[in-house]
Amino acid sequence: MAATVNQVRSSLSKMFKSERYSPFTLQSDGESHVEVKLSDDIDDHAPSEQAGQPGGSPSYRPRPKRNYRMCYLALGILFIFIIGYLIGYVSHRSPLQEPISCDSEQKEGVAKAVAKAIVKYSLSWTNITSLLARRLTPDAFNSRLSDVEQTDHTAGSTGDNILGNHVLESFKRLEMEPWTDTHYVQLQMPNSEKPNRVLIGQDEVCQPKGYLAYSATGKAKGKAVYGNYGSQEDLALLQTLKVELNGTVILLRASGQISLAQQVANVAALGVSAVLIYPEHKTETTELYGHVHLGSGDPYTPGFPSFNHTQFPPTQSSGLPNVLAQSITAQTAVKILKRIGGPDSPPSFKGKLDNVKYTLGGASSEDVTVEVNNVLQDTEIHNVFGVIKGFIEPDRYVVLGAQRDAWGPGYAKATVGTTLLLELARAVSEMVHTDGFRPRRSLVFASWSAGEYGSVGATEWLEGYLSSLDRRVVTYISLDGVVTGNYAVNASASPLLHSLLERTMKEVKNPIGFGESGKSLYDHVAGVNFEKAVFKPMQMEDSAYPFLAFSGIPSLSFRFVSQEVYPHYGTSFDNKEYLGFATAHHLGSIATGAGLVAGQLALRLVHDHVLYLDVLRYRKVLSQSVVNINQRLKQVTRDGSAEGLSARWLIMALGSYSRAATDLNTELLNTDLTDTLACHNINDRIMRVEHNLLSPFVSPKEVPFRHLLFGHGSHTMAAMLEGEDREALRTQLALATWTLQGCANALSGDVWDSDNQI
Repeated sequence: MAATVNQVRSSLSKMFKSERYSPFTLQSDGESHVEVKLSDDIDDHAPSEQAGQPGGSPSYRPRPKRNYRMCYLALGILFIFIIGYLIGYVSHRSPLQEPISCDSEQKEGVAKAVAKAIVKYSLSWTNITSLLARRLTPDAFNSRLSDVEQTDHTAGSTGDNILGNHVLESFKRLEMEPWTDTHYVQLQMPNSEKPNRVLIGQDEVCQPKGYLAYSATGKAKGKAVYGNYGSQEDLALLQTLKVELNGTVILLRASGQISLAQQVANVAALGVSAVLIYPEHKTETTELYGHVHLGSGDPYTPGFPSFNHTQFPPTQSSGLPNVLAQSITAQTAVKILKRIGGPDSPPSFKGKLDNVKYTLGGASSEDVTVEVNNVLQDTEIHNVFGVIKGFIEPDRYVVLGAQRDAWGPGYAKATVGTTLLLELARAVSEMVHTDGFRPRRSLVFASWSAGEYGSVGATEWLEGYLSSLDRRVVTYISLDGVVTGNYAVNASASPLLHSLLERTMKEVKNPIGFGESGKSLYDHVAGVNFEKAVFKPMQMEDSAYPFLAFSGIPSLSFRFVSQEVYPHYGTSFDNKEYLGFATAHHLGSIATGAGLVAGQLALRLVHDHVLYLDVLRYRKVLSQSVVNINQRLKQVTRDGSAEGLSARWLIMALGSYSRAATDLNTELLNTDLTDTLACHNINDRIMRVEHNLLSPFVSPKEVPFRHLLFGHGSHTMAAMLEGEDREALRTQLALATWTLQGCANALSGDVWDSDNQI
């Protein structure tokens, strides 16, 4: 017993009093022991009898035998007293563990005792948030910003690698055991020997510097048509007005509401031969950069990672466009709009360009020729990671990530996010090393490359390690584009994270409302519907999207925005000056507020016994989708031609999910949060929800975004609201029903608790 007590006290002493944090504190092999010297231990420094000196040395004389007995008696009494004292010491204080009688169980018992001690002596949530706020400051952010900014850091370039090494060295200094992940990907670049061209009529030639990666290549000619943003609503209006689109060159303005890739996909479906997209800027010479792959990752290795640079498989993503796509300046767009003629455009098509009469073009307009000569380049990219390991559940982790590459200065796109990533890593590391913070779970900090091409670095990592990630990553939090304004906060997230973001915004002070001292971010939207005011649908170009829709990992991105869309995103004018203007020259304060939101989200998820992921919040989203499908099926079966096509079983699957979520919450209310095994069981069930909403009935190669609600493809609930094929709808309905039922069963826990009412 004494040895066990001393082992525990030794372990705690090493853990809490050490000046340096070791992430392996709880995973020791139990080889460091405390020796308790008893009365018969040998003293290496005591004088010994020597041969030829039977009487001993002059300073040592044997004592009479009765003195030996007296000595033994005294030692025996002392030994009994020590044993009694230790028994009393242990029995009169809260024991850290039960006595262990078996050596094989002793190590496990000590580990459990240390775990309980961590819980007992861990910092309160108020202390944790105070420490984070103290260490994450505008001055620290501004100082770090100058170290991170690069004029040229395109993916795979020297600037990208220099910045990657800076991140790696920063993680090393913080003792975060950093590592890198290398991929060999195909990125589409402009052809330096043969630039892209746009020919207006027969006499006006433009050679734009900007470009849209993953466009089809070649040459196309057609009548010019103006299509506003190229949304489904815009195109439906053009068709109503009898504007012919087949074989035309369509001119679109970049919206900021739908992605460039979605714009191109929408018009390509109507048979256009080429797409020209321009940014509406007061500076009409602004070049626009982007990509038009309707997907994420390397489009030439869909569904699997690009590890081998010597052999690319002969396949490509179905999201690659089959039409030419090229960006142009607003100045070039004005030249086209002045020469296309045709009927006047509807009021909703009116743009912001000066001295332009917006007309729709068509058969009477001038011809426009588009020539795209982009080339594919095999490119080596590096993702960089660092980790702060958890003390109790190190194999469960929250990932915070930011892309570091950009086509230009990329301040809003990459520089601010990378700076916050490094500042959060420093702040949390110091909280662990210096302030006694002991996270239960691990925090992984990730710096991605090739984000500009559609989250290529992040997606390739997910594809390469999905089997190791899907049941271990608790949440992904994106820092990309986190600051573009100073007016409000918008977010896109899995419903599991809605409640957590709402709670966090109630705790973080508002860096936007200057002069409103003490008010929280939540107060900024108080009095309105929080869901509608803050949450927006997650788009495919969102860097958090592949984590959610491809990997089934609850993910979140958020951003501080202005009333108008930041016009320089994705352009060469996304620099410190313009971002400073968009934030009213309070970039440091607003970025620090964003860091506190991201930091508290992550810390809550690595600190609490039970994960703060709200399974009941998903019920509302699922219910709305089921209601829409039910209404659609009633319309389809109204004429009696689709007998037996009903949402009955889907509604029952929704009921199964609802009961499982309610039962889990009830169980949680009755759970002892100090029971590590019970909490671990509940957390495992919560983490299955997102993963089990990935359809198991489609191939990740053909349909990478398999999520039932947020994915893309015929397997999704949204797809059931479209199309006219009754048999296809019947199959979709059956597969969606069983995907949802499987999610409910996993949430229920053990197989004997599964809901079998279907």
